[in-house]
Amino acid sequence: MNNFFTKIQAWLCKLLKCDCPTCGDHLLGAARPKPHPHPPIHPQPDPTPVPFSGGVLDVHFSPEGGCTDAAVKVLNAAKTQILVQAYSFTSQPIADALVEAKKRGVDVQVILDKKDHNGHGELGQHVKDGGVRVVLDGRHAIAHNKVMVVDGVTVITGSFNFTFAAEHHNAENLLVIHNCKMLADKYITNWQNHFAHSAAI
Repeated sequence: MNNFFTKIQAWLCKLLKCDCPTCGDHLLGAARPKPHPHPPIHPQPDPTPVPFSGGVLDVHFSPEGGCTDAAVKVLNAAKTQILVQAYSFTSQPIADALVEAKKRGVDVQVILDKKDHNGHGELGQHVKDGGVRVVLDGRHAIAHNKVMVVDGVTVITGSFNFTFAAEHHNAENLLVIHNCKMLADKYITNWQNHFAHSAAI
């Protein structure tokens, strides 16, 4: 009888696409497939903790918590370089700030998720048309980073996608870490790793 209920549980989990470790196809007699490993990305950033002294942290929350304005403020102050990794990208203010930075001579480069790039309202082509270098990362299930590194010392990151919905509808957070080159260097290394396997639009 226990075997009967086990098989029923397994059938239901398969039907509902459950992925709990105690059920699935293997309970119906099939071996659980091993996940397909992606090749490791090398070199990985140094995992050593970063001491933080003399920097400044800004934190913002959405909806309507000023996340977009905080990002745009940093972008508008950029002098040499802006490196971006984004999943969904529909924020017109952020896109415009990137194009304006490019116009004043800042090196602006953007990595976007390949699968999400053609979604409704995506602005990758818009910033590309403004002279920004844009590439698509298709190596992963999703390229889900939300990161900007500005002038090699400031990092913007958090759950906040660079989108209209993240600013106005979602519960998100955005952290701006100013004046922390050691941390920025780690993000730059990671950005370079993903740039290396990305392709131009």
